Amino acid sequence: MSTPVVVLVGPPGAGKSTVGRLLAERLGAAYRDTDDDVVATAGKPIADLFLDDGEAYFRELEEAAVRAALTGHDGVLALGGGAVLSAATRQLLAGLPVAYLELGVAAAVKRVGLDAPRPLLTVNPRKQWRDLMDQRRPLYTEVARAVVSTDERGPEEVARAVLDALELKQV
Repeated sequence: MSTPVVVLVGPPGAGKSTVGRLLAERLGAAYRDTDDDVVATAGKPIADLFLDDGEAYFRELEEAAVRAALTGHDGVLALGGGAVLSAATRQLLAGLPVAYLELGVAAAVKRVGLDAPRPLLTVNPRKQWRDLMDQRRPLYTEVARAVVSTDERGPEEVARAVLDALELKQV
């Protein structure tokens, strides 16, 4: 059984995928994104999963994808924004090198945009974002060993901050 060298959590638009790829490159490790795993399993985009099958089914697939990745991947792992909603997932993350990529509402609106295919942010995105973060922020901080703000920072700077916060050495 292998475990990831870094697990990234955070809201949509925080840069988990972009920063994750940079971290993998800097650490000489593989990169994996559980959202990609869910899409591959379902055979359709996440937005379509939400519409066609509902959020509960998506969350089941997501939890299974996270479990598989946490036990079978020893590189950098990016989790979907809502993966921390699962108590089982939070338990699996305990003791792992998890970095929470924090993102404020102003930066989120800039990065995510108002017309992006994000199923949970389709109606009144600013209010939905605040509500989403009120629910998820405590869960992100619960699982995180490090909290890294991404506001006003580029991906390279965020990657460097994650490496520093988790005391990881580049190859």
